[in-house]
Amino acid sequence: MTLTCKTRPPPQNLDAKLQFLFYKDGRVLGLARDSLPEFRIPAVRKEDSGSYWCQAKITSIKVKFSHRVQIEVHRVPIGNVSLEIQPPGGHLMEGEKLVLVCLVTGGTGDIVFFWFRGARGLSLKTKTQRSLMATFEIPAVRESDSDQYYCAADNGYGPSLSELVSITVRIPVSHPVLTLRAPEAQLVVGHIVELHCEAERGSPPILYQFYHEDVALGNSSAPFGGGVSFNLSLTAEDSGNYYCEANNGQVAQRSEVVPLNITVPMEDRNEVLTSGAMELLLGILAPATLALLFCCWLKRKMGRRTAKDAVRSIPSPVPQESTYFNSQAPEQPHLDYENEEPLGTHPGDKDSSAIYSRLKKADLTDTDYDDVM
Repeated sequence: MTLTCKTRPPPQNLDAKLQFLFYKDGRVLGLARDSLPEFRIPAVRKEDSGSYWCQAKITSIKVKFSHRVQIEVHRVPIGNVSLEIQPPGGHLMEGEKLVLVCLVTGGTGDIVFFWFRGARGLSLKTKTQRSLMATFEIPAVRESDSDQYYCAADNGYGPSLSELVSITVRIPVSHPVLTLRAPEAQLVVGHIVELHCEAERGSPPILYQFYHEDVALGNSSAPFGGGVSFNLSLTAEDSGNYYCEANNGQVAQRSEVVPLNITVPMEDRNEVLTSGAMELLLGILAPATLALLFCCWLKRKMGRRTAKDAVRSIPSPVPQESTYFNSQAPEQPHLDYENEEPLGTHPGDKDSSAIYSRLKKADLTDTDYDDVM
């Protein structure tokens, strides 16, 4: 806003220097030594409203005053108000910092910002500043801080409210505790053991996982908090170390390791030993037995082939003529047969062709057998 002081008519003596002063509600504005015909206010405020006039003088005797001018400065009303949260999303873990940022899209002058909690409007903070944005911080949120929040802004035309924003604060799970519940102090094969895992703190839902020697056994969820159980029917292989894990969306927490010792009855041990021994013997003897059977079969086959070759190598008898020159034939031994059979029926009288025929048949039979083998 610029205030200008003018004189009418202008002074006749152009060499005379006029001096100007500006007033508001009886107070001098600026410095008296400036003596300029204009006074400028860079940015008016509501507080700049009032009665203004000016003064012009040539000498201390000749002084002229202007008429008074009433000036009213009106503020620009606040536009839309919104509430933003940091970190965004509205989901925080206990101990994190929450920042509530109240924003306005328009408005002039000093703006009063308000922060409220819940639908009933529990007042949290009030802050006045000449800005279109203001912040309110909660350094470390707790689970009890989960609620709805909103803010308001006012620059003299009445408060404008933001929408409700929901804040959820979750508690990280603590280290769970694994408990073994058994029917007797001494555990034996066949007993049912209950593995119970529970974290004392942590916002639900909580997912629990059970492990045996780093091998996952199973998992279960607790939608409303508390612990869960896992039943295990014991076998001889279930001895060892057990632990569990709990997770509700952040870092999983692990319990301490709990050892489990199982007593195996003597008959079960004997069965285990016998079964192991049998498996060992079968593992050793089976290949040896197969090798022995193969050797016997090979030896038998080779023996038959040798016999066939020997039979096939017998030469046919060649009749020889006895030649005697003027000599008495040597006395030949001769056999007496009782109950003589007709010629050609005694086995000894069969010629070589008959023998060869029988051997041929045997050879064919062996060959067929060998082919089958």
